[in-house]
Amino acid sequence: MNTSAPPSSTTTAALIDGARIAATIRERVRAAVLVMQAEHGFTPGLATIQVGDNAASATYVRMKMKACAEAGIRSIPHFLTGDADQADVEALVDVLAADPEVNGILVQLPLPGRLDEEAVLRRIPLEKDIDGFNPINIGRLAMKGRAPWFVPCTPLGIMVLLEETGVPLRGAEAVVVGRSNIVGLPVALLLQKADATVTICHSRTRDLAAHLRRADIVVAAIGRAEMISGDMLRPGAVVIDVGINRKPDAGSPREYRIVGDVDFESARQVAGAITPVPGGVGPMTIAMLLQNTLRAAELALGGAMGDGDRQQ
Repeated sequence: MNTSAPPSSTTTAALIDGARIAATIRERVRAAVLVMQAEHGFTPGLATIQVGDNAASATYVRMKMKACAEAGIRSIPHFLTGDADQADVEALVDVLAADPEVNGILVQLPLPGRLDEEAVLRRIPLEKDIDGFNPINIGRLAMKGRAPWFVPCTPLGIMVLLEETGVPLRGAEAVVVGRSNIVGLPVALLLQKADATVTICHSRTRDLAAHLRRADIVVAAIGRAEMISGDMLRPGAVVIDVGINRKPDAGSPREYRIVGDVDFESARQVAGAITPVPGGVGPMTIAMLLQNTLRAAELALGGAMGDGDRQQ
């Protein structure tokens, strides 16, 4: 699919169906797990750690556990109360790191503010860091000529969406709106490694629209509901909307609806292709988590990891 040509005045942007692409990947993982069980008698295991009773975190953990069950991956959940201290969390990570039945360790973020998040993530062995958040993995992602063991799931899912949509990356102008450690920074690094010319914008950027109007590719991950409108986009741009925001809607049963960081209705009149919210990036994050867990199990079965085993 070529999304570089501007749409005509009578057309709207092509929808990038993340749910469909994710379903294909999840089925591929499920089939590979069956082969692993038949040939090696081994089932991949994903351990999750949730600290406290954050409602959003609990929802995400349940979604991941359900996805694991559907893919045939063992889900090993661990819930620590909100008063757990640094030593409690680090001790649990150490136990899981030493467990050969655990291939991936996922610490649900954010952790309570009093905990040292980086210290916790640093204790996850690189070969079990299926979220790609160990500082060494992020550092290798940033370095030229280096590759991490694992790439963070949402940025990796974005790159797969662009690849599946046939978006040319080499030499493309890409603007990433948002600079978080979870999405903005790593996706900018991945786009740069793919030979795109990357601009990172954020809440302090002056004249965001001027940057966006130069962009062939826009990744919106700023966390502000419908912040980017169609008149800020270059005609024909490919728009990847990572945002998940609640917008008041008195007419809906829950009195709110989920919207992205992009005003979908105005953007689809200008963009060449766009991800919907929901149904775009979200399903890809879960699919990449399952894929990374399977890969961690494959590497564990294959023995010690060498440089050639890292994720490209």
